[in-house]
Amino acid sequence: MSLTREVTLKPEQSALLFIDVQNFSAHRNGAEFRELDEGEFERRYGWYFSELESRVLPNMQALLQKFREAEIEVIHTTIESLTTDGRDRSLDYKITGFNVPKGSWDGKVVDQLKPAEDEIWLPKSSSSVFISTHIDYVLRNLGVRQLVISGLITDQCVESAIRDACDLGYLVTQVTDACLTYSRERHDHSLNAIKGYCRQLTTSELIDEVTSAHP
Repeated sequence: MSLTREVTLKPEQSALLFIDVQNFSAHRNGAEFRELDEGEFERRYGWYFSELESRVLPNMQALLQKFREAEIEVIHTTIESLTTDGRDRSLDYKITGFNVPKGSWDGKVVDQLKPAEDEIWLPKSSSSVFISTHIDYVLRNLGVRQLVISGLITDQCVESAIRDACDLGYLVTQVTDACLTYSRERHDHSLNAIKGYCRQLTTSELIDEVTSAHP
């Protein structure tokens, strides 16, 4: 039997993971952006927010609706410290200056993807959700072997999750048009760099696949 990453999703062993689609990094008033005047905001993040609002968030919403309809597990992770002063966060986050305080608005999933009452939501304080949460334990308890990944930022936390998930033995599908980073060049470079680790599908391709498996 030949081994391959090109394995169609089996709903009973799959989960959809949204990475860092939160107010901090996906809302104009998030802490990443709120101190910027409009000119600086537009120069640095205009393309990102245009893509996020017009294309990427709608794709994420379509995925969320389809996976819920198919009764496939949906998991959310957001950057959020376990303390208000962020003393528990990674050294890298301390150097970068990231601190999303425990219980803060910045740490909440954006309203467009608001978790359902029984959906799992894991706060993380490192780039990879596999480093600072017990997600591997949770996924194995759920019987998950195939992990679908969507989120922000493509070449940072999304890439980190894909690499770690693959090393831990999961079959990973990255939804290419339901991930985003701060420029098209960075996004495309990341997709090309990570494609050796995962299967890559568009939102419409994945929805068609789930529909076929769960009419």
